[in-house]
Amino acid sequence: MERYCGTAGLLQLILAHSIMFTREIEFESVGKSLLLSQESEGEVGCVVWDAAIVLAKCLEHHTLLHNQQTTNINHVVLSGSHVVELGAGTGCVGLAAALLGASRVTITDLPQFLPLMNKNILQNQDKFECAVEARELTWGNTEQGVDLSTPDIIVVADCIYYQESLEPLVSTLGSLCGRSTTIILSYEERTTGNKPQLQHSFFELMDKHFKRVQIPSEEQHELYRSSDIHLFKFHLR
Repeated sequence: MERYCGTAGLLQLILAHSIMFTREIEFESVGKSLLLSQESEGEVGCVVWDAAIVLAKCLEHHTLLHNQQTTNINHVVLSGSHVVELGAGTGCVGLAAALLGASRVTITDLPQFLPLMNKNILQNQDKFECAVEARELTWGNTEQGVDLSTPDIIVVADCIYYQESLEPLVSTLGSLCGRSTTIILSYEERTTGNKPQLQHSFFELMDKHFKRVQIPSEEQHELYRSSDIHLFKFHLR
């Protein structure tokens, strides 16, 4: 009989016995697709959220314009960049960055999500031309991020969920960032329960340490954008 202990073991039990399927996301600009294993439904890190797809396709849009030497927007440049994803879950955004030309990608989340992240790395490994790794990173744990070299880009997709996670998330972003680091964040606006207050509290905390610029819809992928999914770029003050 299989034995599972603690929170990490519980999630492994769920992954072992839940209904999993593979979702394919096409990136036409590079002629490749990401294959992402996920649950048919579930909490936080077990599924691919719409805000993650919108952010991944925004990266594709910026990469295409950069490669075409279009200069009418402030492109996010993946080429030559070390990209770190926080709260990666399935790894959608970080693995998209690897597919689109990043030089190094590190996807991070709680330890119970490592099996899923590693599975998704493995089933896309032949499409990547850079080093890609999954690592444990609990927000607020400064020791875990100590040996992560200062990334060029940090991506965060739909991670504004719980009040108790806001300060650790902002603290982790601050500890990982250098002066040249760009944070790109997406979130789906939610109006039920305490979600509006959570979103307000998060941006209040971020604004103390970072300068914020919203990415307008015209700078996003024309087919993958939504009025209730917002994208922002942050830099240290």
